[in-house]
Amino acid sequence: MKFSLPIFGLALLTWCSAPAQVTVEVVLDQQQFLPSESLPVAVRITNRSGQPLHLGADANWLAFSVTAVDDSIVTRTANVPVQGEFDLGSSQMATKRVDLAPYFKLTRQGSYRIVATVRIKDWNVEIPSPPQSFDVIDGAKLWSQTFGIPAPAGGTNAAPEARKYTLEEANYLRSQLRMYVQVSDEAETRIFKVRAIGPMVSFSQPEAQLDRLSQLHVIYQSGARVFTYSVVSPDGDIVRQENYDYFNTRPRLQTDDHGNITILGGARRVKPDDVPVVKPPSETPALAPAPAPRNPERNGHCVNSSRTVSAPGWF
Repeated sequence: MKFSLPIFGLALLTWCSAPAQVTVEVVLDQQQFLPSESLPVAVRITNRSGQPLHLGADANWLAFSVTAVDDSIVTRTANVPVQGEFDLGSSQMATKRVDLAPYFKLTRQGSYRIVATVRIKDWNVEIPSPPQSFDVIDGAKLWSQTFGIPAPAGGTNAAPEARKYTLEEANYLRSQLRMYVQVSDEAETRIFKVRAIGPMVSFSQPEAQLDRLSQLHVIYQSGARVFTYSVVSPDGDIVRQENYDYFNTRPRLQTDDHGNITILGGARRVKPDDVPVVKPPSETPALAPAPAPRNPERNGHCVNSSRTVSAPGWF
């Protein structure tokens, strides 16, 4: 018995010191989200233990819990995929990024907390992060349109799947209006994706149309004389985004006879990647000099600027 107490004390000391040697932190890019909006989370793990850690081998090495402020547990719809082995050296920090929205049912307005827990198998300890708070807020619907998913090339003429685009505005942090797009089924019982498009002014009336590929084109006023134009895919991804200035006329959507949509009016702001990069002369490869033409001579040789060679078949 006299040997068990020191061993137990040493184990307890190791367990208590582990959180001080390895720290876990949850970082959010924003503090407010719409129901079912993408919830990207970054988990920072810092190792100050003096020895390397091998993490990510087990499916449960990193776990998440989400609770409401009233301590009710949010329903988990599936396990968050986090597996992927890596080594974290001493005095190093690693960041694991995941989107929690597909794995937790966050459809009610309210305040919530996220805790990430790292399990170090070799030490047999679990290290939780401090709780990170965020809010789920409701948006106001501005526009909606049901559409069908285009059939893939070579597909059959079966009835298309029906989905719905919905444009919403929300008062982010009570200081900035934001435009959001939601893609759902027709009854809005299944949400495929909710994405923030960008800031907007309170008096903006968005103009929205669908092209022949069922992509959503929307343009709205996002500043004093600035308009934001976005193209959204049927899966809810923003595939194109541009800004237009009010110049002589207001920019607006225009559809041609083939169902293609363009912007008419206004002046598009040039983005850095619109201008080709001109390399300085020091980085431009030099062109190789063109060889001189090979002319036959009377003595039966071809002569060029660098060397003399025998011409086969000549005497």
